[in-house]
Parts: sequence; structure tokens; C-alpha cells
Amino acid sequence: MSRLNAYFISDPSYYHDITSFASYLDKVFSRNEIDYACFRDKISLDILPYAKTFLTYAKRYKIKNILINTHINLAFELGFDGVHLNSRQFDQIQNAKEKKLLTIISTHRLDEVLNAQEKGADGVTLSPIFKTPDKGKPQGITFLKQVLKKSSIDIFALGGVVSKEEIALLSHTKVYGFASIRYFV
Repeated sequence: MSRLNAYFISDPSYYHDITSFASYLDKVFSRNEIDYACFRDKISLDILPYAKTFLTYAKRYKIKNILINTHINLAFELGFDGVHLNSRQFDQIQNAKEKKLLTIISTHRLDEVLNAQEKGADGVTLSPIFKTPDKGKPQGITFLKQVLKKSSIDIFALGGVVSKEEIALLSHTKVYGFASIRYFV
């Protein structure tokens, strides 16, 4: 059984300024083996300094795939490896790919996974797999396995992955990896 690809997604509820953000990233990156890292901040009014700090720390810790959430042009301009699009941005996959960005998009249903695959996305997050606050009923491992059988795109299981217990359950599937905020903190 091979190790699942680990995908860290940042969350502004864990920091309140650049100094605490840098400390948060230092802890996360130094304590975890991370293959993908996404800067996601839907709260801060000016994300530019945070995006630059995220990029600096991810590079310092030699993260192979550094993404920013939703901001294709900013990803391109700052030199991020890719972008993580939200589930309302399917029409932006081609734009991101034309900019040579690694492109992952959020999905919640099989038809969305297949749409992302058809449009040329590199991967998807599929959620929620396990119980997670404010995200509705978890879809579960059986659903994940059904989607995996019907698609060929790289899938990261997202939602409620908070411990090695969920990762162990996922490791018995053919999922490409897991994505989480809380697991890495």
C-alpha cells in the first residue's frame, strides 16, 4: 500500500496577521509531509501579502505543487505552480491550462468529476467524504469508490480527514490523495 498524496489547504481562522500566518505555515510545513499546498483565504481584504508569504514558505520547505485558490491571474503573476478552482469555475479550467497552471477543481458529484476530467483539469477534490462542520451529509467511502471506478482523473478525498484513521480508510481505495485543513494543524 503506497502513501497517499497529502494536500494541505490553508485557512485564515488559524491566523490573524502576517506574523501569525508565517508561524502557522512554519509549523504546518515542518511537521508534515506535504505534496500539494493551497493558499486559500476568503476573509482577508488584501490577500497579496499573504499569497507572497505562502509562496515563500512553501518554497522554503520544498513543496512540489504550490497552488492558490480561485485566483488564476495571481497564480500566474506570482509564480504559483497552479490554481485550485471552486465548483463555480468549470468555465475557467481552459484559461488556467492555457497559462500552464496545474489545475485542480472542487467537486461534489460524479458528473462534476467527469466534467472536470473532460475539460482537462489535472485533478479534483471530492467532498465531503467524512463528516465535516457545515458541509452537509458525508458521502462516504462507498461513494468515493464508485466515483473512482467511473473516472480516471486524480482525486483528492476532502472533508473530515482529521486523523490517521480517515487516511487508513482512504488507503484501501484507489484514491490519489487526501486534502485537508485540520489534519495538518
